[in-house]
Amino acid sequence: MSTWFSGAVVIDGSGRDPVRGQAVEVDGGRIVRVGGTPPAGAEVVECDGLTLTPGLIDAHVHLGLSSDIDASLRRELSVAELAADMFANCTRTLEAGFTTVRDVGGVDGGLASVVARGKVRGPRILQCGPIQCQTGGHGHFAADWEPTADWNDHHIPGLRSMALLSDGPDEMRKNVRESFRRGAEFIKLCVTGGVVSKHDKLTDTQFTVEEIAVAVEEAAARGTYVTVHAHNNRGIRNAVKAGALCVEHGSEIDEETAALMAAHGVAHVPTLAVVHALTEDATASGLPTAIADRLGVVMQGQIDGLLASREAGVRVGLGSDLIGPDQSGRGYELVLRSKIETPMAALVSATSVNAGILGIADQVGTVHEGKRADLVAFAGNPLDDPSIFADRARVALVVQNGDIVVDRR
Repeated sequence: MSTWFSGAVVIDGSGRDPVRGQAVEVDGGRIVRVGGTPPAGAEVVECDGLTLTPGLIDAHVHLGLSSDIDASLRRELSVAELAADMFANCTRTLEAGFTTVRDVGGVDGGLASVVARGKVRGPRILQCGPIQCQTGGHGHFAADWEPTADWNDHHIPGLRSMALLSDGPDEMRKNVRESFRRGAEFIKLCVTGGVVSKHDKLTDTQFTVEEIAVAVEEAAARGTYVTVHAHNNRGIRNAVKAGALCVEHGSEIDEETAALMAAHGVAHVPTLAVVHALTEDATASGLPTAIADRLGVVMQGQIDGLLASREAGVRVGLGSDLIGPDQSGRGYELVLRSKIETPMAALVSATSVNAGILGIADQVGTVHEGKRADLVAFAGNPLDDPSIFADRARVALVVQNGDIVVDRR
């Protein structure tokens, strides 16, 4: 028997105006009708006073960084505790209305598999396995005194593999192939320094164009893509030249770089929530207070880069990049974006645009017939009050593959 979600204001994720009182019929895990009237005897889920949207998508998560980073790398935490923190954040993510996430480094197919099989409550996870980074680059979080040869000892097969180190095209090819062997669905490279790096600066560029191009070649051979962690424009331009199709963060994107990205069909995923969280308290994620000097520059830079990308016609997605034990604030990314653009633009980025960037627009991202029935209903209208996006108590319903997994009505 099909289920009708009836009485809500429906925002379909395409950017079209909301429709009041529109019913959505779900059957077999799919949306089979949008509009119409439930027939007599139909199973009806009353959604009066709610706003129904596509399930939210976070295009930049790190579920493998669900514990204190330094403590976990020093083996001060048991594998059981690491796994427990990851499972808890999976559940928090789903309960906040995010039905799909793209994990851009840290987990492998093990976590994605147990969630997909229902052993752990969580969102659909698309993952790249370990980050690809150069020795001493962003993602190589070893202590200064630790020999590089010991880095792989930190991997926990089937749960977490932080990064594979590549120096030269041949190592890159081997490591990318290894990531795909482990089940990676796309590839993530770090091509500049980062905020939480220990051995580099934001102005550093990492990997040569030739090294990046090898990863792109291997990804293309498998029908997928490369996304890059990048802050400065030199690193971004190297990645675009090499054929990468997405830029994470982009805190230095200017008019010229945005135009180059647009010309090559490269998407942009800003990540504001993590900067806000680290500004509030970096130590909660096990990071030194010294990173504060980078945070203000990165926040304003990402805002400016976002606006430059919009102006150039770049597809702009949405990601939270949260790290640490409590990743319950993903919805705050939409609040921050709503202050810069509009609540509708933020929602579209978190639904249909992100679905396109992830390559799953034929499955999710809009409330349209034939799509998977991934839906979220908010108590109230977040277009009128964007703070609702970040208020877990006002996430009234979460539907995943047609099943109601959260019901707070």
